[in-house]
Amino acid sequence: MDSHAARTGVLLVNLGTPDAPTPKAVRRYLAEFLSDPRVLDIPALARWMLLHCVILRTRPQQAARAYAKIFRPNGSPLLLESQAFTTALRTRLPDVPVELAMRYGNPSLTSGLAALRARGCDAVIVFPLYPQYASSSTGSTVEAVYRKVARVWNTPFLQVVPPFWQFAGFIDAFARVGRPVLDELSPEHVLLSFHGLPERHIRKSDDSRMHCFASTSCCDTIGEVNRNCYRAQCFATARLLASRLGLAPERWSVCFQSRLGRTPWIRPYTDEVIVELAKRGVARVAVFCPAFVADCLETLEEIELRAAEAFRAAGGQTLRLVPSLNADPGWVDAAAALLRRMLT
Repeated sequence: MDSHAARTGVLLVNLGTPDAPTPKAVRRYLAEFLSDPRVLDIPALARWMLLHCVILRTRPQQAARAYAKIFRPNGSPLLLESQAFTTALRTRLPDVPVELAMRYGNPSLTSGLAALRARGCDAVIVFPLYPQYASSSTGSTVEAVYRKVARVWNTPFLQVVPPFWQFAGFIDAFARVGRPVLDELSPEHVLLSFHGLPERHIRKSDDSRMHCFASTSCCDTIGEVNRNCYRAQCFATARLLASRLGLAPERWSVCFQSRLGRTPWIRPYTDEVIVELAKRGVARVAVFCPAFVADCLETLEEIELRAAEAFRAAGGQTLRLVPSLNADPGWVDAAAALLRRMLT
C-alpha cells in the first residue's frame, strides 16, 4: 500500500505596501486595504462612498509623499526587510519550503500559496507577522487565506501561528535590538508605541460586552473575557519588554499611533504624548514599536521622521526610533523555534 506524508510549507504574511511611492500605486494599495470590512468596519455602501468619494480623492497624494521619504532605491522597506527575514528563516529551516506574502499588495496571498503548492506542500502553516491579535490584521489574514484555499479543488491542510505577544523569543529579540540604542542615548523616557485601533474594534472583541473600557484598569491583566483584546495584549507586551530591559516604572509608558478619522481611537495618542514629554522638559526619548516586526511607513516616517521633528519643535532634544526586528538573528531564531513547535 502506498503511503504519502503531507509536505508542510510555511506562508509568512505581513500587511503589505504599495509597489511604488506614487499616487497611482498608493491609490491601488489603499483601495484594496480599505475595502476590507474588517479594516473599515461600516456598512458596505457607506464604506464604498467614504472610500471612493472621500479617502481615495486626497489620501493617495498625501501618503505617496510620506512613502517617498522612506522608499529605498530597490523598493519598500517593509517588503525588503520581510524578504530578508524570509531568506534568513529558510537557512534555519532548510527542509521546509518558506514563502512570503502580503495581505494586501504584492507578493499576494494567491502567489504565495501557489508557490507552496508547486513545491508539493499539502499542508501549510500560516504565520501572520502581527505580534498582537486584531481582527483588522490577524483576523483579516486568516479569513483571506481560508477563502483563497477554498477556491482550489485540493485544499491544503492549514495551521495558523497564534499571536506571539508574550513569546519569550519575541520579547528577547526586541530587547536585544533596543539595548544598544538605550545604552547610546541614555533616554530619560522610553515610549512603547503600538499601532492604534478605533475603540469600537476593541469593544467588538469583548464577547461579554461588559469588560472593555468599563474601568481604567481593564487592560492591566488578560483573562477569559479580554483574551482577544488588542489593547490588553499591547500593554502586556509593553510590561514584558520593560521588565526584560530593566526599566523602572516611571521611565516608560505606552501610547498608540497612526489614528485616522474622527471616531475615538485607543488612547493615549503617540503624537500627543511626545509633545507633552517635551513640554515637561524631557530631552531624550527612545521609541519602541512592538506591534511591527519589520520597519515600515509607521516606524520610519511616522516615528523616526515626523514624531522626532514634532518632539524637537515642542522643545525636546532627541527622539530616537529603536529599529524593528527585521532580520535580526535573534528574531529569526525565535520565529524558527515557534514554527518548529508546529512542524513536529
